[in-house]
Amino acid sequence: MLKHKHSNLTGQASSRIILAIVMVAEVALFVSCKTKSFTQLEYMPDMYRQMSVRPQESDPSAPSGVGMRQPPAGTIPRHWQPYMLSLADTAEANATNNPLPPTAEVMAAGQKYYSNYCIVCHGARGDGLGYIVPKMTMPPQLFNDKVMKWSDGRIYHVITHGQGLMMSYASQLLPEQRWAIIHYVRALQRAARPTEEDLRMAKMSPYTLEDDLPDTAKAKLWPEK
Repeated sequence: MLKHKHSNLTGQASSRIILAIVMVAEVALFVSCKTKSFTQLEYMPDMYRQMSVRPQESDPSAPSGVGMRQPPAGTIPRHWQPYMLSLADTAEANATNNPLPPTAEVMAAGQKYYSNYCIVCHGARGDGLGYIVPKMTMPPQLFNDKVMKWSDGRIYHVITHGQGLMMSYASQLLPEQRWAIIHYVRALQRAARPTEEDLRMAKMSPYTLEDDLPDTAKAKLWPEK
């Protein structure tokens, strides 16, 4: 009799435990699924709320008070290719050859990066009539006598170090992207100063340079005051 009573009590306790677990699960489900944009109940919150510092965020523990830290002296990023020539080493730059072949893929990449970084100043045709003109000083034409005589390495040298009002684009463009841009600049130069063979081929082609230019006819480049 006592054994049967003990068995009933054990069964009742197990049922209560199961019922309590189910109730807790239902409450957690109701609380956590209240909205999709905000979680009320977080599982392992330390993985979600980490003690990381975002870029340009203040960090009281940093010497400068800014979260961004300078890398240790002597370290370089992975896959980074150092450019050893200084700004004055123009002779060595002139002797540097373009390592990329002028394939259709390279030309398309050069056009893409030229349109992203160069067109605003140098213009779609390389004539210096970029979107900054006349708000800022008109840059020189990429097909003038001086630039036409430059080698690919010299143009790469200018893109890397900058010149005059032009800043360095070494931090914005990878080396292969700079070389691809130079191939596209050569195409702009050839379009501006075509040979007789180029003109003959152009008459046979259904495309013109205007077909490849960005449509800015209806765009308001500068807001009205």
